[in-house]
Amino acid sequence: MSRLTLALDVMGGDFGPRITIPASLQALEQDPMLDILLFGDSQLISPYLANLSHRLRQRISVCHCERVIKNEQGLSHALRRSKGSSMRLAIEAVRDKRAQACISGGDTAVLMGLAKVLLQPLPGIQRPALVSNIPTIDGKQSIMLDLGANIDCSAETLLQFAQMGAIFAENCFDLVYPRVALLNIGIEELKGLKNIRDAAELIQRQTQLNYIGYIEGNYLLNGHADVIVCDGFAGNIALKTLEGTAKNLFTLLKNSGNDRPSWGKTALKKILLPCAKYLLKKYFKQFSQFNPDKYNGASLLGLTSVVVKSHGSANQAAFLYAIQQAAWQVRSEIPNKISSGLEKK
Repeated sequence: MSRLTLALDVMGGDFGPRITIPASLQALEQDPMLDILLFGDSQLISPYLANLSHRLRQRISVCHCERVIKNEQGLSHALRRSKGSSMRLAIEAVRDKRAQACISGGDTAVLMGLAKVLLQPLPGIQRPALVSNIPTIDGKQSIMLDLGANIDCSAETLLQFAQMGAIFAENCFDLVYPRVALLNIGIEELKGLKNIRDAAELIQRQTQLNYIGYIEGNYLLNGHADVIVCDGFAGNIALKTLEGTAKNLFTLLKNSGNDRPSWGKTALKKILLPCAKYLLKKYFKQFSQFNPDKYNGASLLGLTSVVVKSHGSANQAAFLYAIQQAAWQVRSEIPNKISSGLEKK
């Protein structure tokens, strides 16, 4: 395992250092070949490092910055005022080769905008895409892109997403010919928006891609496709719907013993909860696959370096996963493999 350094925007997200610093320390404990640059307010960071062992402390560098980007007045305004912010400095550390990847829970649009300007897309890539793994009911995984970086996508852009996604899936899941599908409102050829229908024609012509047609939202977790391609508008809604459903299910089962007024002592509760508990106990491994914390960290695919976007509401376990995902991509040389794979296509 090669040594690497990651740059973390510890001020991003809903909870800032309260989540990002403990997750960073946990990552250092688990990965002895990892060093971390922490970008944020040193006064807020220092208390979390006060009782740290010398062994861990020497693998951490705190890079003080007082500014945090808030996209409250539009993307262009946020980008203009990004100088000296924790997010921008973390990306600049990657640009300047002081770190090999950046992780941030900050605003997605600003992160994408800064990454495109400071790190540059790979040659020929029109738009980088947000990609993430999603679980399937057979215990495996699929990948889905775009998840919110590009609201409107042309057919040509969707084709590039399919190409990048296939290369990513080959390396992530050790597949030879991953199945590629387009997310649509039906499986019939005439269904959907024109750009999706045009993208289907373009992808079908690519003999290097194993295109299997359209996929509907109710089959996203069924393992029918290894790569699910969509624009960022549909992808973001679909992903958050899946995450919200999973979190609500876990909360429901966790609180099933509490007599809350909203539930009421209904016959339905008495019948369903014992069944749910039995299924959770019997199929715990399968249920645990759908824990959203295990899939936090959407990568900006198509850049010259690795950038991972953590959910703003991520807890410690989820942010740790985002760090681990960034480390894996660097060590697997994902940007280089996508670049060389696209050249062959």
